Amino acid sequence: MDLLLILTYAAICYAIFKIFRIPVNQWTLSTAVLGGIFLISALLLLMSYNHPYTSDARIYFTSAPIIPVVGGQVVDVPVTPNMLLKKGDVLFRIDPRPYQFAVDQKTATLAEAKQTVLQLKAALDAATAAVTGAEASRDSSLQAFQKFQQSNENSRSSGKGAVYSELQVENRRGIYLTSEAAVDTARAQAAQARLAYESEINGMNPTVARLQAELSNAEYDLDQTTVRAPSAGYVTQVFLRPGMMANPLPLRPVMVFVNHDDQMLAAAFIQNSLQRVRVGDDAEVAFKAVPGKIFKARVQSIIDVMAQGQLQPTGSLIDPQSPERIPAGQTLAQIELLEPTDQYQLPGGVVAEVAVYTDHWHHVAILRKVLLRMSSWMNYVFLEH
Repeated sequence: MDLLLILTYAAICYAIFKIFRIPVNQWTLSTAVLGGIFLISALLLLMSYNHPYTSDARIYFTSAPIIPVVGGQVVDVPVTPNMLLKKGDVLFRIDPRPYQFAVDQKTATLAEAKQTVLQLKAALDAATAAVTGAEASRDSSLQAFQKFQQSNENSRSSGKGAVYSELQVENRRGIYLTSEAAVDTARAQAAQARLAYESEINGMNPTVARLQAELSNAEYDLDQTTVRAPSAGYVTQVFLRPGMMANPLPLRPVMVFVNHDDQMLAAAFIQNSLQRVRVGDDAEVAFKAVPGKIFKARVQSIIDVMAQGQLQPTGSLIDPQSPERIPAGQTLAQIELLEPTDQYQLPGGVVAEVAVYTDHWHHVAILRKVLLRMSSWMNYVFLEH
């Protein structure tokens, strides 16, 4: 940009010398040179501070490494590289049979557990019925014992001998006590059966709840054998083929997915050139991939942090005198394009030049616009490597 300004001034001086036939001597030449130095320096200072420019702009995009949740042998890769996908489109499939077998096993075990719950209900009903039978037997034994005892008491009160011997009475008493113990045992068994049947977690039998969770986990693993697109976008450089193994290892992604709607044009400015830039200021963008074309834009946001200032937990303190000095760094500004770019080939990562026009010294902005267009025209000149 500076070179363009110097060459433009030199061309203007040459034209003035020729048109007005100014003699070339040490006085006229030194006047032109000194005047150019002061003029160009003043214009550069005004432009740099009030209308900053950078050639370090780029379209950034986010990519997501595709790592399967489950491992197994790849059986199908229907995705086409660099073809736009919708969220949920299939990227590849892992052999689902081992996971289907696990689901079938968990389903059978769950059905068995539910059948066991029904058996617990039947056991509770049987234990409850046993309590009722034991209580009835106890009541019958108690009545027989009381009858023998009462008959003997009535006979003795009338002056007669005992109707039943003491041994018979004691036998009836023993039968009653045995039936009373049987009632206690039946009640304990019924309480145990009730605890086994009525113990619940969120209204469900614990065993059934555990097996239901295991079945849900197995069904989730089975569903994850089909790997789908996380959002709208595309995959590039697909090297995965059927028969290969895909494992859930964070350091070994099998594909790289590029998000289609998550791109950002960011321009890096030196720190002192952004003091007058505000969100909403007009801007212009010249892509090297589109020579001679200037795109209207505006400043969308200014990122408040720089990578050079970040800190992470380490075992060392900050050393300002470290030989590995951190450079000053540049400030990023997000630029919003106001013109469509669909008709141009602008893949993510292309570089651009950006000029921002503030409200200060707006007359100098004309010179910045001219220089930006001249720089854009120079993009037609390049050599293939």
